[in-house]
Amino acid sequence: MSEKILIVDDEQEIADLVALYLENENFQVFKFYSAKDALRCMDNETLDMAILDVMLPDMNGFEICRKIREKYNYPVIMLTAKGEEVDKVTGLTLGADDYITKPFLPLELVARVKAQLRRYKRYNTGKEETSDVLLHSGLVINVKNHECTMRNGIQKYMSRDMDVSDVFPEKYLEVSVQIAEIKNRMQRNEQALKDEAQRKNDLITYLAHDLKTPLTSVIGYLSLLDEAPDMPAEQKAKYVHITLEKALRLEKLINEFIEITRYNLQQMVLEKETIELSYMLVQMTDEFYPLLVANDNRIELHLDEQLSVYGDSEKLARLFNNILKNAIAYSYPGTEIDVTAQEVHEQVVIAVRNHGKTIPAHKLETIFEKFFRLDEARRSNTGGAGLGLAIAKEIADLHGGTITAESDREVTTFRVTLPA
Repeated sequence: MSEKILIVDDEQEIADLVALYLENENFQVFKFYSAKDALRCMDNETLDMAILDVMLPDMNGFEICRKIREKYNYPVIMLTAKGEEVDKVTGLTLGADDYITKPFLPLELVARVKAQLRRYKRYNTGKEETSDVLLHSGLVINVKNHECTMRNGIQKYMSRDMDVSDVFPEKYLEVSVQIAEIKNRMQRNEQALKDEAQRKNDLITYLAHDLKTPLTSVIGYLSLLDEAPDMPAEQKAKYVHITLEKALRLEKLINEFIEITRYNLQQMVLEKETIELSYMLVQMTDEFYPLLVANDNRIELHLDEQLSVYGDSEKLARLFNNILKNAIAYSYPGTEIDVTAQEVHEQVVIAVRNHGKTIPAHKLETIFEKFFRLDEARRSNTGGAGLGLAIAKEIADLHGGTITAESDREVTTFRVTLPA
């Protein structure tokens, strides 16, 4: 009887590729693109292994791994672009048995699958793990290295959420106040360091995910074509098309990363001129016609034809391109995207309004940050790297303008203000 393997990855091409290789090895594969369907399968099937992507649209792979370990002991391999040590530790701590990062060679994954299944089938004893550390009345006893330590009052206070009066007697009031101030300062510094580390970790994570995900498809399908030169022409054409599509996406992402880096390094020089705003917006609307038709959307322009701004035409075109592209991507099918422009107190105000899901307030606060995506799983079919709005903000700032967003009752409005 062939082993049953669960695959969960919201990147359909990668899930299909992994399934193809495993099925060629006579494994029975249960393939899903979302956590919801995978959880249902876990309850209904007797599985021998799970291969989980970390960044999923409805639940991350770490949470699925945790749920598996609540009931089952079969091996879990984390399949993801997140290659940071902290992510590997998180996955392994929650019960994962192996961790492979994208891009990867499909044959390497197959080898790891076989190794994990051999270990599980032959050597799984079912014994419960016991801790080497015992805690008793403030004593910390390590039975492995025979060390015993005691946590004193200051250590307790500095490391726990407790009142200073619970540790220091009243006669030590002056000292306790100083200790409390030191603790508060340490906590603020620690939080600042954590926030900075998290921002850096997010940047690296998104870079890794957004670049490695299409690269995994490119390598995987090229490997498949290389291993099967006598593949039927129709199937070969399909795989070549997927490879080209992912390679072009990879090029687009790299260009976005290069562009945002140039803005951050302030290497952009504005070549300003007087721009007829209405002409620019009409022209851009025409360029979006294929995207609009595909989703049965339309753009309505309400512009003062005499409006003009003094700025860099190429970069302002990029600003409005990014905003309009975002509005189209997240609009309900068959709805209207409304664009207005008017002069208010020597400022030109351009508003782009679309009908779609309401953006939660906490996401509006970070919507112009780099790598922000409404699609938290960062699937390739819903947009770029999450840099479009960040680039738009950089361009607005360079022109001495502003860009804001508001969302309420399924209507989202982006408002750009530029000097007239």
